[in-house]
Amino acid sequence: MSVVTVSPKFQVVIPKNVREAMGIISGQKVQMLTYCNRIELIPIKPMSEMKGILKGIDTEVPRDKDRI
Repeated sequence: MSVVTVSPKFQVVIPKNVREAMGIISGQKVQMLTYCNRIELIPIKPMSEMKGILKGIDTEVPRDKDRI
């Protein structure tokens, strides 16, 4: 686990090992949210990188007989 210090301007530096593990690069945007008394940073990836992410997913949806 990495520990960071909050600067007087409320800034933090993401440790190198975390940046490399998550593939975060300089200038990239991340979404920040709070959940269960913690802060989570979620890297935002461009749509071009999302191509094929759902490949192989089962698209069959069971339907009731009274539904079209």
